Amino acid sequence: MDCTKDYCVKDLNLAPSGERKIDWVSRFMPVLQHIRADFEKRKPFRGVKIATTLHLEMKTAFLLLTLKAGGAEVSATASNPLSTQDDVVAALAKAGVKVYAIRGESREEYYEFMHKALDIEPNIIIDDGADMVSTVLKERTELIDNIWGASEETTTGVIRLRAMEKDGVLKFPIIAVNDSYTKYLFDNRYGTGQSTWDGIIRTTNLLVAGKNVVVVGYGWCGRGIAMRARGLGATVIVVEVDPIRALEARMDGFLVMDMKSAAEIGDIFVTSTGNINCIRKEHFELMKDGVILANAGHFDVEISKPDLEALAVEINEVRPNIREYKMADGRRLYLLADGRLVNLAAADGHPAEIMDMSFALQAKAAEYIKDNHEKLEPKVYVLPREIDGMVARIKLKAMGITIEELTEEQRRYLESWEHGT
Repeated sequence: MDCTKDYCVKDLNLAPSGERKIDWVSRFMPVLQHIRADFEKRKPFRGVKIATTLHLEMKTAFLLLTLKAGGAEVSATASNPLSTQDDVVAALAKAGVKVYAIRGESREEYYEFMHKALDIEPNIIIDDGADMVSTVLKERTELIDNIWGASEETTTGVIRLRAMEKDGVLKFPIIAVNDSYTKYLFDNRYGTGQSTWDGIIRTTNLLVAGKNVVVVGYGWCGRGIAMRARGLGATVIVVEVDPIRALEARMDGFLVMDMKSAAEIGDIFVTSTGNINCIRKEHFELMKDGVILANAGHFDVEISKPDLEALAVEINEVRPNIREYKMADGRRLYLLADGRLVNLAAADGHPAEIMDMSFALQAKAAEYIKDNHEKLEPKVYVLPREIDGMVARIKLKAMGITIEELTEEQRRYLESWEHGT
């Protein structure tokens, strides 16, 4: 382990490998390239301190270097102990980002590193899961007066932050980047859909076609997972608690049933709810021999690991990222990536072209907080739609796509109430 006051990484000598990774993905992130070039010219973050808790892999690294190019002092720590790429972290340390993260770090190290990242006394926080904001509000209250605001990347984090707002404990404004159109419509659906199956297939080397895939949760992430499972030839079963989402899943052509019914017939189970214990003891007891259990939600609580451990008579690591739980009756249940985000713990996360848009939003959210924090209340906000539109337009241009423009007549018509039948 290589540690100084400015970084704590597994091995600084891994930096060249990380640099190659960052260079590779940056070629496929034209929106963030555009923003970085602008930031380098204007230096909007000169004198600004930005602390981040994110999945420290190659696409995230390009975001952090973009913020640094804009003049910011940047610190970084991992939002998940198993999503860190040690070579990328080493490259960030070498580039001058104050970074503290090691793949497989303990819970104690996770929070120790988070406090180190907060020691820069940030003006802006970029969070993933709301752990950093929560830590500030509970343990680092001396930092609050210096914080202008924070942005949040995930559905899970936004849920937690809205609960904080409801309880009246928020002390600074939050930008829910997750709720921007160019985030959840693409990152949550197409990004999670592809990267989740990338993680499952890489880890198991098993066929998806012909299997019963149970998708637990039909939010935007669940939609993407189900869509890609169908494309791979699976029969898809959706488990939902929301009647409207359940009806939508059925109208989208998927089977819909309760968890106990799905438990009896599923071959692969994927959770994406943001809730706790969605698959638990009574479901494990009904499952077939050899089922695969994977989680695509932010925290490792959706599949009850305590219940699995209590039911198992034997636990074995049968392959990297696959833990076998042998039941008393001989059945074997296989949990991937210790129940953590399978797309990041067992693969490389979302494709670069997807994170290009999400991280462009994060970069612009940081600038929005800097420019507007004095008039924002301690509430959860969504980025202005014009920023959404800007990101989409740059993305379309990079893809070589032109779209139609409204004529003046059409604009006037849309703004008028006088034209009727």
